Amino acid sequence: MTEQYLLDYMYTFLFFLCGLLVAVSQYLISWLVSPPTIQKKTLEPYECGMDPFGSAWDTRFSISYYLYALIFLAFDVDILYLFPVAAAYNRVSGLRGIVEMFVFIAILSLAIIYAWNKGVFSWAKRRKGY
Repeated sequence: MTEQYLLDYMYTFLFFLCGLLVAVSQYLISWLVSPPTIQKKTLEPYECGMDPFGSAWDTRFSISYYLYALIFLAFDVDILYLFPVAAAYNRVSGLRGIVEMFVFIAILSLAIIYAWNKGVFSWAKRRKGY
């Protein structure tokens, strides 16, 4: 029995070592390939091969864009949990699977209702000068 534990620890250590090796190798390769000096031209942003003008920091976006992005990411990840339910649907009893799926969707719906009540989905009209 102890040999099995030792083998499991060896696999875990090997997996950790491979992950560390991949992470360090990316830094090492980028250090080897990068140019030795920083030129002024490399500090400017690249925009379609044209010389940039103005400053990117002057553009301001409403917080609503970021809230929509966060809500999309949250629900996108949550929807991924429905795929295993669909894959294992024939292995559980019909009523139990349906109830669990509807409870999960109800919790997601409560999050949408909460965001709606907080006013996340209503955007104020922008003024022309801003």
